[in-house]
Amino acid sequence: MSTWFTRCATALVMTAFASAGAFADPIPPGWQGDRLKVIGFSGLGGHYGAFKMALNHPANGRWYLYMGHSFDLGWSILDVTNPQDPKYVKFIPYDGPKDWITSQVTVHGNLMITSLDRRNAPGPDMIFWDVSDPINPKEIARWGSGTAGAHRNSYPGGKYAYLSTSYPGFRGKILVIVDVSDPAHPKEVGKWWQPGQKDGEPLSAPLPGFHGPANISPDGKMLSTGYTPDVVNLDITDPAQPKVIGRLQMTPPFASVGTQSVHTVLPLWDRKLLYVSSEAMAERCKDNGMNLAGLIDNSDPAKPRLISIFPTPRPPASAPYKDFCDKGGRFGPHNTNQELHNPAVAQPGDLMFITWFNAGLRVFDISLPTLPTEVGYFMPPERAGLPSQTGPHDSPVNWSEEVAVDTRGNIYLNDDKWGTFVLQYTGKVPAKDVSRTATK
Repeated sequence: MSTWFTRCATALVMTAFASAGAFADPIPPGWQGDRLKVIGFSGLGGHYGAFKMALNHPANGRWYLYMGHSFDLGWSILDVTNPQDPKYVKFIPYDGPKDWITSQVTVHGNLMITSLDRRNAPGPDMIFWDVSDPINPKEIARWGSGTAGAHRNSYPGGKYAYLSTSYPGFRGKILVIVDVSDPAHPKEVGKWWQPGQKDGEPLSAPLPGFHGPANISPDGKMLSTGYTPDVVNLDITDPAQPKVIGRLQMTPPFASVGTQSVHTVLPLWDRKLLYVSSEAMAERCKDNGMNLAGLIDNSDPAKPRLISIFPTPRPPASAPYKDFCDKGGRFGPHNTNQELHNPAVAQPGDLMFITWFNAGLRVFDISLPTLPTEVGYFMPPERAGLPSQTGPHDSPVNWSEEVAVDTRGNIYLNDDKWGTFVLQYTGKVPAKDVSRTATK
């Protein structure tokens, strides 16, 4: 696989400014990539550190990205109708304590749910918004009464939202199902937790916790998710009483890093596969155990089984470090293109786009699920001179955390120190094989 620096920094800066009419902001020079190219960029009005993203393609024909922030309390809206000219619309501030985080967002139709994640402070856990006017979200309700807020929720449309939230009488975050048919008055329907989370239940090690999001099958009857220490399939035919169909323990043997031990589970419903990953937490590969990104055969939901592990990304040949552990910062998987319930979001197919912290964005061919293969990458340039931040997402080096892909093929990447890069994949797209199976 070839590797290249895009151009020398001087030439890139001159080109970017010469074509200022083509881009909302000049593309930062010095990025590295293979089979991924930058077509647009937004510095988000200086509100860098944007985190989770949710696409919206409303009836007005335009395309929007809603983003929660880790460093600044609030949410950004980016108009990406023209991906080569992303327009920063606005920042919606939230006036809360400085140790709160507003980084999580989910959207479907005219309903947006944002989390208020915090550390040991009572209060509402999330805000419900009406986004029928997509550039002027209107707050319609706040919900919850936990002490540690909410994290990655999911609203796949319809009657129910599936929340990862703290809850009185429970340790950590649990799954709560809420009826949002009247979003101004959300009503709890049911909840589910791992043994040991409810006050008075004996604790197990590692301490269970729910990162989210929950993923709902197309027929609405099964929920698949990561719920430390397991990957879990739940029967939600009766949402008031979720029941376990099957589970696969991931921790141990893989990394034990708290709730993030099973950070992401993404079902590929058409192939009866689950993508699973942990989240790298400690810098320089010092987590307690090996981090994981892999594929699970879920053709029998009662007996999910791990069938492959993604290869470890390698640095460019020109890098001044021998591996990404030496680079500094976190190295390991974080997130992939989610919100698949949203009609604006591209389905994975045979390509998976996965952020890998200090290794940037990595692209994998999963046409043969038992042998995932890396086929491209993008690494944003470093950025010096920024004021130091606080919290779990600050880093001495630049890293990439969040990715979203729209149905037009545009890839949106949020990094730690710049803003939002708009990318396109230029490599070969694996050919479809309708005869394949999950264990071919």
